[in-house]
Amino acid sequence: MMTVTAPSRRSFLKSAAGLAATAAAARSLLPGGAWAATSAPEVAGAKLGYIALTDSAPLIIAQEKGFFAAHGMTGMLVEKQASWGATRDNMALGSANGGIDGGHILRPKVHLYSTGKVMQNGQPLPIYNLLGLNEQCQGISVTQAYAESGVGLDSSPLKAIFGKKRAAGAEIPVAMTFPGGTHDLWMRYWLAAGGIDPTKDVDLIVVPPPQMVANMKVGNMEAFCVGEPWNEQLVNQGIGFTAATTGEIWARHPEKVLGMRADWVDANPNATRAILMAVMEAQIWCDDPANKDEMASIVSGRQWYKVPVEDIAARIKGEINYGNGRKESRPDLAMRFWGENGTASFPWKSLDSWFVIENQRWGYLPGDLDAAALVGQTNRSDLWIEAAKGLGLDVAGFGDSRGVETFFDGKTFDPANPGAYLDSLAIKAMA
Repeated sequence: MMTVTAPSRRSFLKSAAGLAATAAAARSLLPGGAWAATSAPEVAGAKLGYIALTDSAPLIIAQEKGFFAAHGMTGMLVEKQASWGATRDNMALGSANGGIDGGHILRPKVHLYSTGKVMQNGQPLPIYNLLGLNEQCQGISVTQAYAESGVGLDSSPLKAIFGKKRAAGAEIPVAMTFPGGTHDLWMRYWLAAGGIDPTKDVDLIVVPPPQMVANMKVGNMEAFCVGEPWNEQLVNQGIGFTAATTGEIWARHPEKVLGMRADWVDANPNATRAILMAVMEAQIWCDDPANKDEMASIVSGRQWYKVPVEDIAARIKGEINYGNGRKESRPDLAMRFWGENGTASFPWKSLDSWFVIENQRWGYLPGDLDAAALVGQTNRSDLWIEAAKGLGLDVAGFGDSRGVETFFDGKTFDPANPGAYLDSLAIKAMA
């Protein structure tokens, strides 16, 4: 893949500064304030799912602030899902059969669904990655019993602790949210970097995000990886502490995406463009510091997450109480929905490649899978470009690759040479 230079801050600010005025002017010319798209949406709405995680905020804000309606999508439904497994099953159904057309999903699910690896009877469900909803702001939390162990970004202090428990015949439950999903991969990477083999030295279990805190409270797990607000809630309740945020493992790492059934997108290209434009506007709104507290208040509500607003507000700004006597102000670790030039939203194909390679590393996807072909089939960055142009944004400089990625342990991933990355890893499930 060819590395490209992202749009400059100056060009972005110039285009973004005029966005609100351009949108307002165009909408004022149409009945009902609808966006002046090249073609009207084929349908007035779609059904999108979300999990109670802060990174679903752009979908909620697009609904609450009227961005969907302003783009002609007046019949949008944004519905809470009980778990990532429920999201999968409802996407397989589709809205025509009582399910959903897409929504807030873990980025690797695009590949796991499309190959059928996690679907009933192995039946592929083609999915498109349309847009990156956010970067960073997930966490790896550990039970309070290990607060004095020295475990943090370096997981190695747990190696001897877990080894002793394993030798005594005890299980070592460590939770993530979906096999092969982002939280599974962050947990595996963190453990393996500290010399702990996640396939042998611990017992990985699946727990829905909203159930993480309650399960650790009753001693059902030693550690977990999940998105916010659940790591913060754990700290606020004094049950455990944050060993590391995922932005410390991989700065500016991608997280959730807006994924939709390929058949829905193919049948409704204009409606898809309208949805993308609305969500992109919502991302820009969410990233404005002046809107952070209002965003936290909206998504915390009973009809959305049903959690205290204080469990949300701090970490989205990079104000982190780790819960073990450590507090830091780290704006660089804040949740990013849009980024200073849109690169948090743009679905870089090179980032998809890393997730495919990691799922091959741990045996979720076959080692001989053509990763580039799978990414090419599922990543629709072209639709993002169309939507950005519709908003009057400068899209010069976007391409396939964000470049070489560097992780906290010094490992690097060059999307042009993924084999070298795999060869550099000491612990992996694949032969």
